[in-house]
Amino acid sequence: MSVKSVKLKTTLRIEGSLLLVMAVSMLPPLLIALAEKEAASLRAFMLVIAGCIVLGVIPFILFGPSQRKIKSRDGFLIVSLSWLVASVVGALPFLLSGAMSSFADAFFESVSGFTTTGSSILTDVEVLPRSILFWRSFTHWLGGMGIIVFITALMPVFGINGQLIANSETTGPTKGKILARFSDQSRQLYKIYIAMTLVQIILLKFSGISLYDCAVHTFGSVGTGGLSIYNDSIAHYNNVYIELVIAVFMLLAAMNFNLYYAALKRGPKEIFRDEEARFFLLVVGVITTLIAVYNWIFDGFEAIGEKFMDSFFQVSSIISTTGYMTDDYDVWPTFSKMMILLLFFIGGCSSSTGGGIKAVRVLVGLKLVRRGVSLKLHPSRIAPVTLSDKELGSDATIRVSNFIFTYLCILLLGTLLLAFDGHDLITNLSAAASSLGNVGPGFNLVGPTMNYSFFSDFAKYTCSVLMIVGRLELFTVLALFSRHYWNPDRVN
Repeated sequence: MSVKSVKLKTTLRIEGSLLLVMAVSMLPPLLIALAEKEAASLRAFMLVIAGCIVLGVIPFILFGPSQRKIKSRDGFLIVSLSWLVASVVGALPFLLSGAMSSFADAFFESVSGFTTTGSSILTDVEVLPRSILFWRSFTHWLGGMGIIVFITALMPVFGINGQLIANSETTGPTKGKILARFSDQSRQLYKIYIAMTLVQIILLKFSGISLYDCAVHTFGSVGTGGLSIYNDSIAHYNNVYIELVIAVFMLLAAMNFNLYYAALKRGPKEIFRDEEARFFLLVVGVITTLIAVYNWIFDGFEAIGEKFMDSFFQVSSIISTTGYMTDDYDVWPTFSKMMILLLFFIGGCSSSTGGGIKAVRVLVGLKLVRRGVSLKLHPSRIAPVTLSDKELGSDATIRVSNFIFTYLCILLLGTLLLAFDGHDLITNLSAAASSLGNVGPGFNLVGPTMNYSFFSDFAKYTCSVLMIVGRLELFTVLALFSRHYWNPDRVN
């Protein structure tokens, strides 16, 4: 691809804007470091902020707004580069403060934060400075709605089509455009995102915990990230009210944010008219009940209420790909663990902060299976695939099938690469599935009470790449490795 085709000036201006956003985002942890007298953290944040400002301003000084029309495929490079830049910059405070000793560890933790995965290499998070822990959780909030969507919402002055770029980042096969200008849509969705954040912080404050605790765990809930400031995660509080608030908001954040805008305009019934939302909630209800009842029977018919609460929280945490924990599901009966593993592959809804394959793709995939059986029995029957009473074209169903197949191929490749470390199959498979689906915890050595510190640097970078590829819906990154992408004669 030629320099003109890549829109180098526009790309540099966007990356410069990203660096400026990163600088502003580090002000809250800098103030915490100042208040807590954390000298090493304060110095680290000051250095990174200064560097971001200098490097971020340079493209605006050197280049004016580009008059060239940006192409949709340019969005692939811009978005992929933006997530890489954000992850590298986000890792610097960890490294410069001394909280982490190697770049591989710091990069892994940063990628895990921004992609809202929630995996960690830390064996003891409670010894870290409060400012570093705040930044670690705040990366969830920044990455939850999407880095580029955030920039598009704040800076429509680029003079480019924000929809083309944001489409490369927005999760799910249905974007649900709600306003004519994508920058306006981004602002509206961020208003909902911010409102949801504030409401959860207020509700958690009623429990009596500190505002700091409320904020960091809210960032992890609405961003569906799951990095906690305690080694035993949400189980640290042993408080049913806190667990219930977090569980509900994890589910809310894992649903399509466009539905909330529609609900504000036309009433809450809009949410339940959406077939994906109904399917998502049905899965949560059914699997919660199955796990609770099975665990209750397995444990000798004791504490049914506690079993339902633990089941509801863990189901909400895993299907939303958050990864918070109130109970160690790795010691549950095999049937219950299989139910949890199933949730790894469903994930949240389209246009949500959740990861995974997405509920809408799973729903369409199930409908394709049903249609295949029907056509086998009645070859001449016309059996269209519908979604929310609208017929899906063959292109849409093919894209869903391609995505699911590609997802499984990347999962197997990731598992194979992790196998070079020599750990057991369940550990490698669940680590790859957790990274690609942005879930966080896995099973065995990467279970909910464990961490990823034992992996080699190669394995940590492999997991980091899987996190970014999964967060950007596979093809945004994979397209960059196609020789057709770099053909300057292509027009799209």
